[in-house]
Amino acid sequence: MIVNSSEQLVPPDAPQARKSPWVVGALAVAAVILVGLNLRMGISSASPLFHELQEMLGYGTFIASMLPTIPVLCFAVAGAATSLVIRRTGLELGIALSLLLLTAGLALRVVDSTWALLAGTVVGMSGLAICNVAMPSFIREHHGHRSASMTAAYTTTMSIGATFASAVSIPLAMQVGSPTTALALWAIPASLALLAFVPLSFSGNRTKPAVGAHVSPWPLLATSKGLLFTTVFGIQSLLVYTVVSWLPHILISRGLEPAAAGLMLGIVQGVSIPAVLIMLWMASKPGWLRSAFLLTTSCSVLGFLALLVLPVELSLISSILIGLGFGVFPLVMLMLSRSGGSAEETTALSTVAQSVGYLIAALGPFALGLMQGALGSWTLGLAIVLVFAVVQLVFCFKLGGLRTEADSRQLVEVDGSAEVEKS
Repeated sequence: MIVNSSEQLVPPDAPQARKSPWVVGALAVAAVILVGLNLRMGISSASPLFHELQEMLGYGTFIASMLPTIPVLCFAVAGAATSLVIRRTGLELGIALSLLLLTAGLALRVVDSTWALLAGTVVGMSGLAICNVAMPSFIREHHGHRSASMTAAYTTTMSIGATFASAVSIPLAMQVGSPTTALALWAIPASLALLAFVPLSFSGNRTKPAVGAHVSPWPLLATSKGLLFTTVFGIQSLLVYTVVSWLPHILISRGLEPAAAGLMLGIVQGVSIPAVLIMLWMASKPGWLRSAFLLTTSCSVLGFLALLVLPVELSLISSILIGLGFGVFPLVMLMLSRSGGSAEETTALSTVAQSVGYLIAALGPFALGLMQGALGSWTLGLAIVLVFAVVQLVFCFKLGGLRTEADSRQLVEVDGSAEVEKS
């Protein structure tokens, strides 16, 4: 465990279920579900509208490539500050403030101008970044005794929100008559998540700001575990956000109707829902975690291969396989929530994995957009993405064999029980 030299050592106690009144407990469950729903809505709702936004606002190739990259960069930069924010405000209040940023940023995009689109995206995605890093610690603190089931609820609702936003984004824009107005409407569900966190932020059961227990995240990059988590998180994020950013555009350029292209992205997100449940069920079985990683990463490789070589009429095949490949994310989040001897250590590992990982991921949507603009073709870029999918499979195989602190505690408990029986 790595801490600042002037700070106290954090005792490696196992996460305990928080003793909460039933109202606070119910709010904690609702908060996980509502945040999960909102974590990808603001991104998935924008992707199908990039073509219409560019035509309406008139921005060039560089801005077109930057728009899908901004969320990933915000996840990296703002995510790096999460430990400091949570340390100053406490866990629940920090998440509430991040949801306020998300709501404000999404609402700002109602203005029909490029600067409002860019500024709103930066503000809103910065709020999402803090939620991304802080939610594993929230699950650990409030749902430590059922982290697998709550991680499943969190990632499943995330996929549901992304699926819904992808599928209805273009019809919604047609209904309201403006793509920017349609983007701004996603501030409504974000405000509902904020309302759930307000009472948690001021309840007597909220997590107090840590005093003398800060775990510095950056030295974790010098450890094999920190590097492994960061690499896997970076590659899976690169693949996910490249798909979410450009899949509709790729399919439209190959002759698919815009509404059908948005639907294909919705299918990718929708298929990821059962994939999440299957992967987490496999991960709950002793010795099956590595098999879960191999299954979902193999689907990812096959999906990108299909997207590269199959005609657009068969895009349903690649969409289904890529959606199954999205199962990497919940497995990594589950391992993060079980790693570290305390919430501070978990937040530190989550911070370094996500902030540096998202810097790696930003290369995907930005480079693919620039390459398409320069070459007029998606082929070379998709071939490079396929290589990253193969690399992901290799590193996930290694991560699947990593023993977390939770695994070690279970082994100690089993050994202790065995000794008691012998005596």
